[in-house]
Order: sequence, then structure tokens, then C-alpha cells
Amino acid sequence: MDSEVLHLTLRTGISVPCLIQGDAGAKPVLLLHAWGESRGSFDRLIPLLTGFRIYAPDLRGQGEADKPAGGYSLAEQAEDAAAILEALNVPSAAVVGSSSGGYVAQQLAVAHPERVAALVLLGCPLSLHGRAPFADEVDRLTDPIDENWVRDSLTWFTLLHDVPQWFLEDRVRDGLRMPAHAWKAILNGLCEATPPTESGTIQVPTLILWGGQDGLLPRGDQEILAARIPGSVLKVYPDVAHLVLWECPERVAEDTTAFLASLFDARKPSDVL
Repeated sequence: MDSEVLHLTLRTGISVPCLIQGDAGAKPVLLLHAWGESRGSFDRLIPLLTGFRIYAPDLRGQGEADKPAGGYSLAEQAEDAAAILEALNVPSAAVVGSSSGGYVAQQLAVAHPERVAALVLLGCPLSLHGRAPFADEVDRLTDPIDENWVRDSLTWFTLLHDVPQWFLEDRVRDGLRMPAHAWKAILNGLCEATPPTESGTIQVPTLILWGGQDGLLPRGDQEILAARIPGSVLKVYPDVAHLVLWECPERVAEDTTAFLASLFDARKPSDVL
């Protein structure tokens, strides 16, 4: 499938690369990666999301995006996402967010509801308010980032399914590309923010995919998240841990495709996604 990477200059003052794949006339889907990763974390999912126009950017401070000193509050991270859609001339898209990328997606839906046609949240928190269990480690980071530290950080999240070694090595490279200030500022921005569902209401169709063995995000929080988003659907993968995207991209693709297709089928041809 043809793809290209565009380098977008955003109204928020930074430049980011964005992978674009799929037919120009297909329904647009924006992919938002987790803290410490890059658009590469979707490399195993994108080939399975056929029939869509995929947009997968690197986000501020990560991957090949600009890494300024500031701009990392949750509100600013969501503003970047809105600016990405603006720069792409995409009025509205379904937004798929992995882990903290789903937190940014929630904030985007609260702040810019006109930009979000639907949400798919993959192992996504209800709230990150407070101090993360690994915050002390992150606070001690200095440049250059130590490769062994990045490798160790991957063990914070249990994996119950085999994940290809090349994919894990790519995530190590993601971590090494981030300066210490970005590691710290992104995490602080997430943890200092008022949770999106406490600051506003999400009104768009939402699919929540959660691993039943997630040791980071409790099931009760996922049920609250679902209750706060009218009409949302919570689907549990019993044998999966926190990193739903890493562990079972095939299941994620199948459920995401079915969910979005059901929305399209229910809408009049004139509706724009």
C-alpha cells in the first residue's frame, strides 16, 4: 500500500512528521502513540487497518518531531493533535489512541469535539492525576539517555503475548531519541492535568479496548470511563496486559475496523468523518 511521510509545520510552533497511508477518499483515522514511543508503535497495526486513510504522526518531544523546552501540558499536547488535523486539511477524523495517547485523544475530544468523529482507546487511562509509580526514575534522567535504562523501562509493562524482537528494538530506539527534558515534561503534563472526563464531556462514539491482566489500569476505572462517555462500548481482552497495541494488533484491527464500519454504515452518505 502506498504511503508517504509529510513534515507538517503546526500553528502551535513545532514541526512533526506524519505517515499517511491509504486512499485519499477513504475515511480518515488519526493514530496517537503513547509516551516514550513514536508512530512506529503502530507499524504492526497500520497494515491491518485497510479501507481507511491513516495519519500517524510523531508527537511533540518524541520520534522525529521537534523537541522544544516547553508545550507539554495535556492541553497543549491535545492542541498539537488538533493542529495536525488542521495542517492535513482533515476537518474531522476517528482517533485511535494507545495508552497515554488515548488520554490525549480524550482531551482532544473535549477541547475540539468538532475534530473527533469517534474514539478508539487502547489500554487508556481514566485518570493519570498524581504521581506515576516510575516518576522518581524519570526525574533522575540526564542526557544522553542510557540505553540500559530504556531497555529496563520496557519491563515496567508486563507482556503476556510474544512481541517481535524488531518491534521491541524499535521502541528502544524511540526512547533513545528523546532527550531527558521530554521524558520528564510529557509525563508531568499528563500527571498534572485534570482528567479529560472531569473537565468536559465526550459525546462521540467510543470503543474502549482493555486488557484484563492490566496491572496499571484497574477494571473499575475502565468501567467508570465507559460510564462517563455516553453510549461507549468497553471490550475486555481477558488474556492481555496493559500494552494492548503491542500484544494483539490483529484483534485491535479487527475490532476497530468493525466498530468504525458500523458507524459509517449508520450514517448518511453526506455525513463527513
